[in-house]
Parts: sequence; C-alpha cells; structure tokens
Amino acid sequence: MDEELVERAAALFADPAGGPSARTAAARLGLVGSPPEEPSQARGWWLAVLRSRLGLEPSAAAELRSLVDELLAPAPAPVSASAEPHALAGRPATVRNIVSGGTTHGPVIQADAISGLTITHSGFAGTLPDPESWPTAADLDPIAFGVRPTHRVHGHAPLPRYVLRDRDHELDTALGQARAGGGLVLLLGEPFTGKSRTALEAMARGPAGRRVFAPPRGTDLRGLPALLHGRPERYLIWLDDLDEHLGEGGLEPRLLAQLAALQVVVVATMREDAYDACRAQPGGRVLDLAHIVELAREWSPAERERLAGEAARTGDPRLIGAVASSGPEGVPAYLALGPLLWDEWRRARRTDRHPRGHALVRAAWDLARCGLTGPLPMDLLLKVHEGYADVTDMERESAEDARAWATQRRYGLLRLLDRVTGDTWRAAPILVEAAAWHEELPDVPGPVWGCALEVARTDEAYEYAQVAAKARVAFQRAADAGDTSALHNLGLLAESLGEGDEAERWFRRAAEAGEPQSAGRLGRILAERGEGKAAEPFLETAAEAGDAEAAVLLGKLLRARAEHWFTAGAKSGNPEAAHLLGDLRLGGGDVHGAFDSYLEAAAARYEPVARGMGVIHLLWHEGKVADAWMRRASASGDACAAEFLNPLSVDTLERAVNFFQDEAERGGLDAANLGTLLEQHGRPVAARTWYLKGYELGDAYGAFRLAELSKKSGDEAEATAWYRKAAALGHPGAKRALGEAQ
Repeated sequence: MDEELVERAAALFADPAGGPSARTAAARLGLVGSPPEEPSQARGWWLAVLRSRLGLEPSAAAELRSLVDELLAPAPAPVSASAEPHALAGRPATVRNIVSGGTTHGPVIQADAISGLTITHSGFAGTLPDPESWPTAADLDPIAFGVRPTHRVHGHAPLPRYVLRDRDHELDTALGQARAGGGLVLLLGEPFTGKSRTALEAMARGPAGRRVFAPPRGTDLRGLPALLHGRPERYLIWLDDLDEHLGEGGLEPRLLAQLAALQVVVVATMREDAYDACRAQPGGRVLDLAHIVELAREWSPAERERLAGEAARTGDPRLIGAVASSGPEGVPAYLALGPLLWDEWRRARRTDRHPRGHALVRAAWDLARCGLTGPLPMDLLLKVHEGYADVTDMERESAEDARAWATQRRYGLLRLLDRVTGDTWRAAPILVEAAAWHEELPDVPGPVWGCALEVARTDEAYEYAQVAAKARVAFQRAADAGDTSALHNLGLLAESLGEGDEAERWFRRAAEAGEPQSAGRLGRILAERGEGKAAEPFLETAAEAGDAEAAVLLGKLLRARAEHWFTAGAKSGNPEAAHLLGDLRLGGGDVHGAFDSYLEAAAARYEPVARGMGVIHLLWHEGKVADAWMRRASASGDACAAEFLNPLSVDTLERAVNFFQDEAERGGLDAANLGTLLEQHGRPVAARTWYLKGYELGDAYGAFRLAELSKKSGDEAEATAWYRKAAALGHPGAKRALGEAQ
C-alpha cells in the first residue's frame, strides 16, 4: 500500500493525541494487532477494514469510497533497475521478463522495449481454490466433511436422518447474527458428541446457495480476504477441529476481522480438551472472539423423544438400536463407535493380535444371537469360546489377557464386553445389532447353540421354548445347506421338547448321512424300545467312532443275545455252551445260576469247567473242595489255576498292603481298599488316613468307611456328617444308613 494511502486512512481514524499511523488507525478501528508489513498483504487488510467502515462512518463515506477505489486500482508494476548498461547506450538489449508468485494466465509477451519486468502479487490467494468451485452448504457430503460414518444398512442412506438437538436453536441464532456482520461460531463438545453433523446441518438450514470452503489441515488462510474481495456472494468457512487451523497461516484475530468485514461466517468445531489447551497458547487468542455453543454428550429426554419419533418414521435399524441401547455415551457415540468397535473385533482374530479375546467376545455375541441377552457368567464365556474351530492360535494369548482386552473401554466410552453385575457380562449391544447388517458374519456354531439351550433350560430368566424356536430355524437353515451335524442337532432339539417321533426321524437321517453321534442316539432309542437287534448296527457305528456309552450298550445287548444262545446250546446238551453260560452268569453276579450251568458241563465231563467250579467253592468258603477243583484244572493245563496253587502266591498282610499302597498313591479305589485292609487287621488310625485320602480323591466308599469308624467310636454326629458326604457322592450304603434308599 502506498505511503500516501496509509497516511490518508490513518488520518480518518487517528487518535487526536497521537500522530497518524497505521497502528493508531488500527487501534481506533478497535482491531487487534496491526496490518501486515508486506505491501500486498497490507492492501488486502486495509481494503477489508475500510469497506467494513463504510456503513459506520457516514461523515467519512466519500473519503472511504475514494480510498477503496484507489486500493482496488491495479498496483503499478515495479520496474527493475537491472537493465543492462549497453542497452541504455543504444546497443541491442537482452530482454529479461520474470513472472513470479503464481501461475501464468494467458500468453507472456516478450518485446525489445520491455526490460527487467517483474510481476508480483500475494503469495496466498494463488494457493486457494476458486470460490466458484466451492460446494454450497446444501451439497456438502457430511462424511467427506468430517462426520464419522455409521454402519451401512441396505436400503438406507449412508447416515441416519438427523435428529434435532436442544442447542440447534441457539446455534441457528448465532449463525444468523454472524451472517449479518461476519464472525466465528464455534461448536464445542467432547469427542463423539455429534459436533460436525450438528454444525453441517445448521449451515444447510441457512440461506440457500451459500458456498463453503473447507480447507485441509495446514492450509494457509491468509489469502482468503483478497480472494473473496469484491465478490457479491456471501461465504462460509468450515473449520472442523479448529485447533488444526490455528497458528502460522491459520485463523487469528486480524484474519477473522478481515473475513468479518466481508461478512464471511467461520463455522468451527473443537474438542473441549483442545479448547483448553489452545486457550493457553498465543494462537488461541482468536477463541476470545468466538460465539461458543456447547453440545452435551448425554441426550436429554426431549432429544430422545425426537430420536424415537424419527426411528419410528424412517424404520432405520440404526436409530431403532440407538433408542433401545444407547446410554450415557450419547447417540452420536453409539452410532459412530459401532463401525470402529466392529473393525477392531474383526481384525483381532489375527495371530499377532488377540485371537482369544476375539473368541471371547464372539462367545458373548453368539449367545446373545441365540437369545441369551441377559448377564452371562465369565465361566460360561470361557467355556464357549474354546469351541471356535475357525479361530486359531488362541494358545498364544492367556485367558487373563483376553479378558482384559475385551473389557477395556474404547475411546473412554464403550467396551466390547459390558459388565452387568459381579462377574457377569454381555456383548456391547451395538455389536449384537450390527450382526444383522454384516452378511459375512458366520452362523452360530451348533455347540454354542447347545450351550445356549442348556442355559435356557436351567435358568428361569429365559423361556426355553423361545430359544428352542430360534435354534430350530438356525439348524434347519444349516441342514438345508448340507450340514449333517445340523440334522443331529435338530434331533437333540426335538428330543428336548419331548417330540420323540420327530427326534427319531432326524437322528435316522443324520445317521444315514454318516453322523456317528446320531447313530448312537438312534441305537439307544431302538434298544429302549426293545428292538435290540435293529439297534446293534447303529450302536456299533457309534462305538467304532469312540462312543463309549454306545459300546457298553452294544455289549449288554450282545451279552443278552449270547446268554440266549448259550442257553439254547446248553439245553441241546452242549457242555461248552453250559460252561460259557456259567461264566456269563457268574460275571453278572448269579452265583447259583453259574453253579448249575457248571454242573451241567461237569456232568458231561467237560474239563475246562474245573476252574469255574473251583471259583464257586472259593466264594462259598469251601477251601478244600476248591483246592481239589483247582488241582484238576491245573493238571489240564489251566495256568490260572496253577498260579492259584503256587505256594509262593500265598497271601500275606504285608504283600496285600504293598499291593494296595502302590496303587493308592496313583488314585482310584485302592486308597479306601487299603484302609479297609488295615482296619480289619486292627489298625484303625492308619485306616482313617487312607479312607480320608480316598474321599479326597472322590471315592464315596472312603467317606462311608469314615462314617462307620465314627459310628464305632460313638461319635454319632460325625458319623452322620460322613454318611451325608458319602450319600452326596452316590454311595448306596450311606443312603440306606440315612434312610434315603429308594
């Protein structure tokens, strides 16, 4: 700006007590700071100031307009003094034309009569886009201009419909005032309170057609006044996260004043922590000039009522979920954090992240999808999460680390697992609701459904029929997709509901499809119905696959069939059949029946029956008779009988103690057996020690013998206590002693 213009502008507003100067003129205008030193910047600064005073200084209007016109006149291009000396002397000149400070627009003329021409202008405006290219407030894409995305839902817009906030009226009023004379409107709040969406919606509600400039972080804003000068339109500057647009080249009081003179409205947002930090810095002085509207995190009852109405009108599942599940974190946080939590959970299954934590959250999630929406004990989640075959390398993460990861707050607001009471948890509701929006989410595995059904069957908080109905739909869908295990699950479900014929039908289909567990179930159904022969092939299939119960039942069926046929053989006079029939009866505890069969074989002079006869007489304490039979058997080559007759095998207390003690140290039944041996030989104190060890190992007989010892010593109270412990472990003798025998 020419010195003469400076003096004339300063003279209009100069302090009577001081000389005319740019600084005193700025002070008289009530501006903060002083005009820039660089002439092109000073020109733009003064132009904005003078135009702003046209309506405020009627007496100086003519002079102000004159100054404005002179400022708008093109500045004369400075002539360089670097012309070659020989050119001045009439010799051919070297033409040097320099264009700096921007890009050329049109041809550059080079002529012999032009020398050392340098064209300069502000270094700021050239870096800013043409205002004609700025979008209007109504055309702004909220997500592109700062609004965090929510879950995408088919059939609905990328963002749910905006719900009016309680502070919208105050915000609209502030923007209306700023449109009249420019200024800064700042929306202040904690993270995830909806500041950006609220501000963008307010701008869109304003006068139509206003264009908006949203500069990227770090953009030099000082060229805006010159860029917008002389344009009849009115503009908005959108500075989301204002703290990123302060400092060198950013928004500061002088620039705000120039923009305000052009009736430009600056709309900004800021986090409260950033606001507090910037207020303590020199670059934060512009915050003193802002009209601040504070936005609360937690929604008021009126806001929630409007939310419910919008959810009902639009049917948007995101708003419906927010009505049901959002809490103190606020609706914007509930909507915005959903995708972030979902993505973190999804990526956590990687080996180098939190695979066990991923599975733990999925367990709570899947149980909720099954219908268990109430509190879930952590023990249940730990049990269920081990069953996910598609989550690998869980052993790399401890259960404690997985739990800590799953229950920590994200962004200080939401967890993946929410604590309900005590050590009970639930999956974050936003994750459960999001499951319906993500088709790639795997179906709930059958074992998880099994756990859910078991909980629903025993927990009165749930209606078993409702969970079973959901399970039936899931199993049927899986079965239709070719999952044979789902056929088995449908059978189990029907069985639990008392639908016997339906259960059998599903088990048969599954067994025929190669499901061994279904073969075992079907075999049991047939066996219980008396169709043993029909059950055998199914039980054999299950037994060969490792089903121990099926193997036992098959053995019983085969033993019954064997007894039937051995009986038939014995009746036909076959001594071997009589012998084997005797063995079956002896093994089943029918000593007299076994003796009768053995006699039939002996009468037919069937030598292999000799040892069996000897065993019968031993059981009857007829030692001499037993010895005779054992010698006969030994003479026939029966090695077992020969060992019985070996004098070195004669039993002694020491040998028996050593036998039981070696086995008792390993657990099992031998601890209590050793106690019995010691008690029978007058050593009750030592016996008590082994009885107690047996009880600690889970042997009901150990508790029963302790009760008997206490009873012998006259301690009825202690005896009763031990009888109860033994009965609790299922000991029949203890139940009889307590009068509980069936």
